[in-house]
Amino acid sequence: MTTLEQATIGETTERRTIPGSKRPIWMEKPSAVVQVLKFIALAVSVLLVIIPFWSVIATSIADQKTINDSGGGMVMWPKGITFEAYRAIVTGGVVTRALLISIGITVVGTLLSLAATAGLAYWLSRPRAWGAKPMLTLVLGAVLFGPGLIPTYLTVKEFHLLDTYASLILPVLVNAFNVIVMRAFFQELPAELFESAAIDGASTATILFKIVLPLSKAVMAVIGLFYAVAYWNAFFNAMLYIQSTDKWPMALVLRTYVVNQTTIGGDQVAAGTEALPPQLSLQMAILVVAIVPILVVYPFLQKHFAKGVMIGAVKG
Repeated sequence: MTTLEQATIGETTERRTIPGSKRPIWMEKPSAVVQVLKFIALAVSVLLVIIPFWSVIATSIADQKTINDSGGGMVMWPKGITFEAYRAIVTGGVVTRALLISIGITVVGTLLSLAATAGLAYWLSRPRAWGAKPMLTLVLGAVLFGPGLIPTYLTVKEFHLLDTYASLILPVLVNAFNVIVMRAFFQELPAELFESAAIDGASTATILFKIVLPLSKAVMAVIGLFYAVAYWNAFFNAMLYIQSTDKWPMALVLRTYVVNQTTIGGDQVAAGTEALPPQLSLQMAILVVAIVPILVVYPFLQKHFAKGVMIGAVKG
């Protein structure tokens, strides 16, 4: 860099600093007015999220009289609190079965997807791996061009996967975008680690399980959360491939009874339920049960998630 260029950069930095301070303007503490505006904007954003969620919870525990007093709509503050809607849906019936099915599909699908994604990404990240370049081209092509609905359905049908839980996992086992993100992370690991392990006689599997994966907790947490949320919220594949109602996952039950406003009958709830709670309370209780598991899992992954989302954002 020439002396003239250095002087120009120095003058530019000086012009962008606050008079009487050597720090750039973006590093200075904001004024009181700016802080108040930020607080107001943050408070409004939080209220826009909390108020609808609170209304859903309040309606799910409201009794029939409270719902009637509100005109049959959503409730903001229930006068009579009852948990009959939750008891009716989680002690038996279609919702309990769908909840267990979704938990099983999410856990098994996420573990299988992480294993397949990590293995493929590690293979593609090695500079001299056999066949890595053609496979990387296929993966990039999968990001740009989807297979389409009809070819996917015909493939699932040809493999006799219709009306099976495997149809909800195998067609979406590996996401090409997640493979590329994990490959980029593996490529950032120091090459000296791999060279030292290879000199000590470590095999490819040993390097992957003993060195790479322990150093990849952040990216594994991020990709795992992406897969888990996708499996938990997926209803379209279940609507296409699952014909038996006793195999419905939670997302399809949510769509059927909450989005489509299908009436919940006595055969969809606990066997011992004498009088059904209000339909609106049952629907909101189903919505809460569908949302809570992801909200419970996220805090445990937040530390790794905050670090993992920055993967590839900073180089050097």
